[in-house]
Amino acid sequence: MLDLPLERIHRAAFAAAQAVRCAQDQGRFWEMHDRLFENSRNLEPLGPHAEAIGLDMGAFDACMESEESAAEIRKDMALAKKIGATGTPGFVIGLTDPTDPRKVKGVSFINGAMHYSAFKLQIDRALRVEN
Repeated sequence: MLDLPLERIHRAAFAAAQAVRCAQDQGRFWEMHDRLFENSRNLEPLGPHAEAIGLDMGAFDACMESEESAAEIRKDMALAKKIGATGTPGFVIGLTDPTDPRKVKGVSFINGAMHYSAFKLQIDRALRVEN
């Protein structure tokens, strides 16, 4: 899973993404994820959300102040930009090489929640590349 905080839509998106990563460090990814979605209109401050799910606040605060988690999110954002992802959800369609599953061919990207026909078209194209 990659982070793509859409700050132009929600000014607290980047900090929320960072909070979820920091919660993940303590094994509480889904708890923070769910809490922030349930409280999407009232995200800030993030500390009370971390306290509510029982995080070690010293570790959480240190993580939030760390450049490491922010750098990882910026790395995800750069990758999203490179592949043309402008929002969520986004899907990558491709085929793995049966001899080396680390190699992928026939890659395409579906941007946004699309109808079944858009997925079928891209999957059919990937399968034609295979043959």
